[in-house]
Amino acid sequence: PYVMYKKNYMHLEGNDRYEGYCVDLASEIAKHVGIKYKLSIVMDGKYGARDPETKTWNGMVGELVYGRADIAVAPLTITLVREEVIDFSKPFMSLGISIMIKKPQKSKPGVFSFLDPLAYEIWMCIVFAYIGVSVVLFLVSRFSPYEWNLEEQDETKDPQTPPDPPNDFGIFNSLWFSLGAFMQQGCDISPRSLSGRIVGGVWWFFTLIIISSYTANLAAFLTVERMVSPIESAEDLAKQTEIAYGTLDSGSTKEFFRRSKIAVYEKMWSYMKSAEPSVFVKTTPDGVARVRKSKGKFAFLLESTMNEYIEQRKPCDTMKVGGNLDSKGYGVATPKGSALGTPVNLAV
Repeated sequence: PYVMYKKNYMHLEGNDRYEGYCVDLASEIAKHVGIKYKLSIVMDGKYGARDPETKTWNGMVGELVYGRADIAVAPLTITLVREEVIDFSKPFMSLGISIMIKKPQKSKPGVFSFLDPLAYEIWMCIVFAYIGVSVVLFLVSRFSPYEWNLEEQDETKDPQTPPDPPNDFGIFNSLWFSLGAFMQQGCDISPRSLSGRIVGGVWWFFTLIIISSYTANLAAFLTVERMVSPIESAEDLAKQTEIAYGTLDSGSTKEFFRRSKIAVYEKMWSYMKSAEPSVFVKTTPDGVARVRKSKGKFAFLLESTMNEYIEQRKPCDTMKVGGNLDSKGYGVATPKGSALGTPVNLAV
């Protein structure tokens, strides 16, 4: 979104061939400073990094260092290493390093999806509570005289008919009573003793709370689309090996990991520099394409502004996960000691 060719750029000339945020920014800076300018794209397509062996600079930074350009208006990150050889204006945009992954598929409902509204631990507690209440009700009925049928045998009843049980709340009837209450269906028997009714009342209140919570959560689960992301932070990336991750080659993001002294980032850099095949990409579009083609097996580390922009563009199959790994800004660059430095800074 910073610098792009117009659709009909082949029929246009000069600065009219380009459009984007940085193109508009360059135009406004030129108006405030009172200069004429010509936009050009760097040949290698890089922002600028120093070769550790030859100590030479490439990309836009190299164009400024070696006098082939007067101003660099681009999403050029302000870093300490770059400020040693070029001057930066105040940041015109704040950002940070972020993680891009392929958007996971929406989870399909399974056979046991009805269990999702409550956690596994909650379901286990309900099962144990159900068994516990049934056992307590059984024991209470055993010890309470009000639960026993002590009436004399009816003489008119058929002698072949089995006699009524002396106590309605055997272990199986106790389980049936608790299950009927939990399912909000009731039961054909009920406790007659005070202690039994207290146990039953407590169980009814418990089931009322559980059923109400379950119903509310079930409605939310049915209306909200759920997606499960395998990665949520840089720590998640560092502690696994199934998903590869990399950065733009010859850029500030790569330099950030190379120079970082934080244990997590040192571990990530150790993986990236030794990974085979290489996890570094030449351009941002190459990194985005690799994320899309990898079927969730590659994460791209890039600036949050670009990450958020791509996430909102069709085909909308990438997403930003977690927070930013650092905080920095984009600045307009000029050669070291250039007379344009102060006017450009004031214009920004």
